[in-house]
Amino acid sequence: MDCRYIKHYSRSLDREMEYKTYGDTGVPVLVFPSQDGRFFDYENFGMIDTVARHIEDGKIRLICVDGIDWETWSNSSGDPRKRIERHEQWYHYITDELIPEVRRGEETFIATGCSMGGFHAATIFFRRPDFFNTLLSLSGVYSARYFMGNYFDGTVYDNSVTDFLSLMPDDHPYWNEYRKRRIICCVGQGKWEDDLLESTRCLDTILAQKNVPHWFDYWGFDCDHDWPWWRKQLDYFMNNIVATL
Repeated sequence: MDCRYIKHYSRSLDREMEYKTYGDTGVPVLVFPSQDGRFFDYENFGMIDTVARHIEDGKIRLICVDGIDWETWSNSSGDPRKRIERHEQWYHYITDELIPEVRRGEETFIATGCSMGGFHAATIFFRRPDFFNTLLSLSGVYSARYFMGNYFDGTVYDNSVTDFLSLMPDDHPYWNEYRKRRIICCVGQGKWEDDLLESTRCLDTILAQKNVPHWFDYWGFDCDHDWPWWRKQLDYFMNNIVATL
């Protein structure tokens, strides 16, 4: 398997950022880390091994990006305006710098992640559907209110999927774009999944009301918020995705 480590300077963040790629052909998969996670976590927790056959068959290639959650969403004692401004800089790093760097021509991406990685994947997917063909979010939360408490401004709104989708006009062109995409969200009903389950049901309801096709899968009460289950989910859903490529 072709595996590459890249370190580059981000203008948006004014710092060096890192990412890692796996495979050199196939549909690009943009992988977002879980809360306070790093670009190497997907490999360290066995997720690369889970989809290795699809990478080696040339069906997909993975780009595992780095996060800065400890400066933004996790920094609960920090100034909320500075936190969300810093996150927006990270968002522009992804959309304005990293995606153009790894994108080949006009190809579109699969966005995926577990836990907070699912939050990031969904937020960027719904903000920029022009970049993506598929969302695969595992145990994600879809409201920024979960992290920002009582603070809510326009930039928080822009990063709070259930808020901005709820208020998006019916004639907004993005609705038709979403209807052309593949949207998959999965959540368990076991330990540490309660908040994620509630948030997933909320997003499920909004998309159903707007007639946006989607596949929301609710796994059993034995399915916990943890890597062993995410490996099983990734294997199951990626098999389905790859079968349609």
